[in-house]
Amino acid sequence: MIITIDGPAGAGKSTVAKRLARFLSEQTGKSFEYLDTGSMYRAVALFGLRRQMDWQMPGKVTALAESAVIDVVNGRTLLNGEDVTEAVRQPEVTEKSRFAADNPSVRQMMVALQRKIADRILAGHQCLVTEGRDQGTAVFPHAACRIFLTATPEERAKRRLGELQQQGRTDEFQEILQQITDRDNRDAARTVGPLREPEGAFRLVSDGMTIDEVVAEIAAHCRSVSASLTATGLSER
Repeated sequence: MIITIDGPAGAGKSTVAKRLARFLSEQTGKSFEYLDTGSMYRAVALFGLRRQMDWQMPGKVTALAESAVIDVVNGRTLLNGEDVTEAVRQPEVTEKSRFAADNPSVRQMMVALQRKIADRILAGHQCLVTEGRDQGTAVFPHAACRIFLTATPEERAKRRLGELQQQGRTDEFQEILQQITDRDNRDAARTVGPLREPEGAFRLVSDGMTIDEVVAEIAAHCRSVSASLTATGLSER
């Protein structure tokens, strides 16, 4: 079974997907693997920073991605055999990752790699929870269970402000809200892998919900989908 979780930045996709994979593994007795697709583009960005990449030359970014060996195993992101799960979260990597994510050739490579990883997981009789911006629309449009997880810009700004305050920062709410609104507009306008709600997806607006409540609701929906497919003899993929 493949479960995709798409949604705007700040909606909590990564946190929910990780916890959902763990929750379903515990509740069903099946093994659910988590795939952080954003980390794959970040890995390209990290590789480029290490190689002092000229980000204004898309052809060189493509060549760089072609030369990198990227994989995600047991929720850990590997770059040329090195575990870079934490390293790709550095602010400078985040800032440059758009040059990989917006590059059509790089995105085509990553989509193919994501499908390859999914095939490997399914061949091992495991299930997959994958999250990103285009998982239910472009990468796995026929996934058994597609989720669109979102929250109002104000709710996402409030959550982000809380995270920053815990780090000792004093950012302004309105500034963060504007950044989120701008990001939403850019993501929706991208020419490759734009943010779109998958047709027929289960839409969940998480305003006022805890992470555990979000996970429980998504899990209940996916169990219902699985039961329905099993009853009709259709594939859960």
